[in-house]
Amino acid sequence: MPTVTPVLQNRPTASRLRHAGGALAHSVSASTWRRALEVRSADATVAASMRVGAAAALVFVGCGLLDLRQYAGFAMLGALASAFARHEPMVRVAAKVTLVGALLVAFVAGGGLLALAHVPIWVEVALMSVGAAMAAASVSAFRITGPGPVILVFAATAAVGYVTTTGDVVRTCLAAAIGAAVGLLALATPLLILPLGPARLAVARALAAVAALEGGGPVEPARAALAQAREKLALSGVRGNDSRHHSDLIVLLDEAETAVDDWAAGDSARLFEVARHEAELRKIKRRSTLFDNEVTVEVSALPRPAGFVATGLSGLRSRAVLGNAVRIALAAACAGWFAAAVGLDHPLWASMGAMAAMQGVSYALTVQRAIQRLLGNVGGAIIGALLIAAGLGYWPTVTAIVVLQVGAELMAARSYALTSLAVTPMALLMVGLGAHISPEIGVSRIVDTLIGVAVGVIVAAVTISRSDLQHLPASVRGMSAPVGAAARGSLPLSR
Repeated sequence: MPTVTPVLQNRPTASRLRHAGGALAHSVSASTWRRALEVRSADATVAASMRVGAAAALVFVGCGLLDLRQYAGFAMLGALASAFARHEPMVRVAAKVTLVGALLVAFVAGGGLLALAHVPIWVEVALMSVGAAMAAASVSAFRITGPGPVILVFAATAAVGYVTTTGDVVRTCLAAAIGAAVGLLALATPLLILPLGPARLAVARALAAVAALEGGGPVEPARAALAQAREKLALSGVRGNDSRHHSDLIVLLDEAETAVDDWAAGDSARLFEVARHEAELRKIKRRSTLFDNEVTVEVSALPRPAGFVATGLSGLRSRAVLGNAVRIALAAACAGWFAAAVGLDHPLWASMGAMAAMQGVSYALTVQRAIQRLLGNVGGAIIGALLIAAGLGYWPTVTAIVVLQVGAELMAARSYALTSLAVTPMALLMVGLGAHISPEIGVSRIVDTLIGVAVGVIVAAVTISRSDLQHLPASVRGMSAPVGAAARGSLPLSR
């Protein structure tokens, strides 16, 4: 009897290779590049961006007046903690921004110690790649939205390039810690005046999602927005007169839930009735009159949010978080080693490029971020080179950095390409605060970024999950989706 050849055993491998090949083909398609240039709409960005700018300006002015200009860049990196956890209630702002500040100081210290160790560049890239994995895992596990873990790695890289003595390590860490404290202050101060501000915005966004049902939109985003608004309200502990407004917001969410249920049953009459409150809730006010205060209504109980620490520790054990961290470490190491092998001056920048590209929740978003980062870095490097060539002094330089930072925050939710266009010259100018640099550094930034995003896309394609089908056409996606894929969770997207 003839034996059966083991060809069938190779089919899973062949299928994976075809899936990876299709993913790589997606990265070079014209439609993919067109989508990467799209600019999305965003709301509630001005106030948050100005807070980050105010924190940056404060630390720059302090360093300038105290003649500590060589540490201004590290203080600025600490102040960028104010860019995280925007639109969160006070209890979450305090926890998340404090954690980010602590991580920033830790990464500055780690980079400084790495500089003092004088290890070969191959070891330096390897250790920094492990740090990149730890940063990505921490931000994902604790669900900290904002600029993402790249800032942590950039802080470590800056310390590697600056530190020469043990005293430098102490002083740079102190500067980063003070900057982080300023960032927390900038983010928390408005919440002392408007404690229900994040909850009002969350409810307004939920009402907008409910109103979108009238146009035939899917019901899942509306229900998710309502659930998120309830969580924000549950975390917004209030007293005194604010408690009445807190109750009104709960009642409004109850009515919105009822309107969604009615819509699902075929009656959309109540959608407009609840959606009309959206404009009022978007106003910067401590409280609003939503209902007749003489009428007493029953207020439903809010869900008890999961503990911040418990959720984060559980996330650190998550297979998805750990798997993504390993992929990021692999991509960062490969990009950095390749850049070092070809003799580039800043191989750690290539590692950061790979890491930044791989922060998407799917391969499609990874490719999109890679394209956007590449285009933004090319334009930003040109702007940075021109500013460096202009020979700006300290005060014009910090003014440019603050303006660029505010611009980056304004664009963060709209386009990663435009964000990178502002962040790249800002980063180059910050490097120039602690060391003498020439305009040629812009060329190095472009080449390192090209290597980083290319390696990131390749590693993402090789390690792509079979359940990741977002890069495929909808018709193919529906036929190819494995059973249970839709139920699997995904990592939160960081910008």
